[in-house]
Amino acid sequence: MRFLFDVISLAIILWVLWKYVRPFISKIAADQQEKIRVQFEEAAQAKADAESAASEAEAQMADVQAEAARVREEAQEQGEQIIAQHREQAATEAERITANAHAQIEVDRAQALAQLRREVGALTITSAGRLVGESLDDEERQKRSVERFIAELENEHGKAKN
Repeated sequence: MRFLFDVISLAIILWVLWKYVRPFISKIAADQQEKIRVQFEEAAQAKADAESAASEAEAQMADVQAEAARVREEAQEQGEQIIAQHREQAATEAERITANAHAQIEVDRAQALAQLRREVGALTITSAGRLVGESLDDEERQKRSVERFIAELENEHGKAKN
């Protein structure tokens, strides 16, 4: 009898467990499964968000690199333009200085030639006066004599060059 009592007691305990405890445990297990499922979904969403952020960061990095390359190219072009401008200015300045130097040389040459003509003329008049034995103090006579002498020198000098 004890055995029957134990079997009935076990059956009643199993029935109570089945009727009242099992739904409670099933509910707790279902809640846990739901929490785990939500966590998996959140983890998947976080992974997708992280991948999206990484792609966006890579795109931004590519944009920044492209912008940096563009800025470098612009800076190089501006540098080349500045160098070209400075070269052009230097060439213009060199041409101006050369032109001024040529003009100054021409002025100095003309002055030297005029001075030489005056000195040659004075020497010629003095020499001619001594040779002729007369004074060439008359200014018009001096000019004609000097011009004739210089013309003869230039003619002889021109013949000598040819």
